[in-house]
Amino acid sequence: MTCWRGYRKNPQRNEVGMAEEKTFLIKIITPERVFYEGTAIMAEFNTSEGEIGVYAGHIPLTVILKPGVLTLTEESGKKKAALHTGFAEILPDQISILAEAAEWPGEIDIKRAEAAQKRAEERLQAHNPDTDMARAETALLRAVARIEALR
Repeated sequence: MTCWRGYRKNPQRNEVGMAEEKTFLIKIITPERVFYEGTAIMAEFNTSEGEIGVYAGHIPLTVILKPGVLTLTEESGKKKAALHTGFAEILPDQISILAEAAEWPGEIDIKRAEAAQKRAEERLQAHNPDTDMARAETALLRAVARIEALR
C-alpha cells in the first residue's frame, strides 16, 4: 500500500524496523568522481517535474534531474550542494544519482557564478535568433543553483 507521500506502508513493520528504515543509502556520481556516498534521512532536489523530497521507503521512481540545490538531511545536520542535470533512481532503501556535475559550496566561485548568471540573462533577453535558448536557460539554472547553494 502507498500513502500520499510516496511511502510504502508495511503492516509487519515494528518499532525496531521503523528505526532501521529511518535512513537510506545515497550515492552521487559525476563523470569526474564519486561526489557523495553515505546515508541520509531525506534528500531534496529538482527534477524535470518539480522539486522532490525523498525519505526511506519511497516508492521506486526514476527521474530526470534539473539544475538546482541538493539538500541532504543527515543525522548530524543538513548539507547543501549545487546539482546539475542527470538522472536519479529512487528505491525504498537507496538513491543513485548520475549527474553531469555536483559542487559543494566550498568548490563554487561566487564571482564566476554571478558572471555566468549575467551572461545567460543577457542571452535570453537579447532574443537573438542564433542563440540556443534551451542552452541559455540551462546555463542560467546552473548559475542560480551555484549561487543558491552558497546561501
